[in-house]
This record gives sequence, C-alpha cells and structure tokens, in this order.
Amino acid sequence: MSTATVALAARTRAGARVLRRRLVLGGMIAAALFALYMLWFRDSSLVAVKTVRFEGVGKGDGDLERSLTEAGREMTTLHVRQSVLADAVRPFPIVESVSADPSFPSTLTIRVVKRQVAGLIGKGSDAVAVGADGTILRGLEAKDLHLPQMPLPSPPKGGRLKGPMLEQAEVLGTAPAGLRRYVDHSFNGQSGIGVELDGGVDLVFGDASRASDKWRAAAAVLSDPGLGPLDYVDLSVPGRPAVGGVGHSPPPVTSG
Repeated sequence: MSTATVALAARTRAGARVLRRRLVLGGMIAAALFALYMLWFRDSSLVAVKTVRFEGVGKGDGDLERSLTEAGREMTTLHVRQSVLADAVRPFPIVESVSADPSFPSTLTIRVVKRQVAGLIGKGSDAVAVGADGTILRGLEAKDLHLPQMPLPSPPKGGRLKGPMLEQAEVLGTAPAGLRRYVDHSFNGQSGIGVELDGGVDLVFGDASRASDKWRAAAAVLSDPGLGPLDYVDLSVPGRPAVGGVGHSPPPVTSG
C-alpha cells in the first residue's frame, strides 16, 4: 500500500471521527433546546393566554364562557390542554364538543359545538330539555323553551334516553325549522314512533331511520295547496308517503 493511500485512509478516519463528534454534539444541543422548550418556554408567561375568544356561544352562555375563560387562561398558546377544556364544559351538557385554536403569542379561540335541543320532559318549572342524541340537558333553562313534549313524567336517572324514547328524540332533533314550530308532542304508537302536529295531524315515522328524509316527505305532503283535512301522514317509506282520514286540518306548512 502506497504512502499516499495510507495518508488518505488516515484522513478519512479522522474526518469520520470529527463528523461523529459533531453529530453527537448537535444531538446534545438539540436535546437541551427541546428540554428547555418542554420544561420552560412552552409554559412560560411569555406565551400565556391573555385573550380568549369564542365561537358557537351566544346569549345566556355567560356561565359557560366564564368557565372556559378560566380554563383557557391556565394555558399557553404553545400548550393547549384538551382535558382542561373538557373538564370546564362537563357541568354543561348542552356542549357536544369543545376545541381550541391558539394564536401566538397570547390569543386562544375556543370553539363550542352545542347539542341540538329536541324536546321537553315535564312542564313548567320542572321541565327538562333533551338533546337530539338523547342526552338529558340538566342545567339548561327549559321552562320558556317552545319545544315538543315527550311522553315521560320525569327524566330517567341516567344521563341519556334509551329505546323508543331515544328514537323519539332523534326524530324530533331532525325536524326542519319550517315544521318544528308546529310539532306539539311525540309518541310511541302501534306503528312506531310518531309526532302530533298542532291541529291534531299525526306524522307516523315507524322508526328513527332516515328521519331527515321522512321530514322532507312530510313537508312536501303538507305544503301541497290541494291537500284537504286528514288524520295522519304515514312516512314509514319516505319515498311513498301515505295519507289517511279527514278529521283534522294540516298546519300552514310552506314548501322549502
């Protein structure tokens, strides 16, 4: 082996050692910076949340806003803790989900998604609202809500409805605004789940499947200007709704 070859090999080995040392040093510096970030900077007052903004809340949500504001100000824009937000909304069953979007250096936007309120259990000051997913919305001021009545004297001990009552909530929760105002109450009859409209016309759903399609079919039938008095609209097969009886006048539903 020539002297030049030996010298080249020695330089190559020396260069490799230098490169390894640099990589090790770089890794140590990166680890130190990461530790500094994790242990200090991301939770430091330099990036503490000072401004909390909201999406999805409105009038009457003052307590909810206060709870979330307190939770948000426990965080920084580099360390948003979903578990803290979840704890903050736990006393508010109207909240279906909550998330937050930080904006460096000190602003946090909290997004609240509420449950669709479907109906009421009980009346007057004892009324309790129910969500479309069957959640009992305790704590929600319900006595002045104009919602369909559900056939229970009081809420179940658990936090949610089950069985036919859950299906009733699901049906009521999908009612379009144009029809919801005319719904008086829900019931479970011989043909399954149904709702009674103001004036006495029954909408027969059968079950909660394809509830939105069934409501659209009901709106199409009831908005027909040639429709006369009737007792019910059978929506069990939404593509082929059927009407029967002549005893009640339909509400003034308009198409669309």
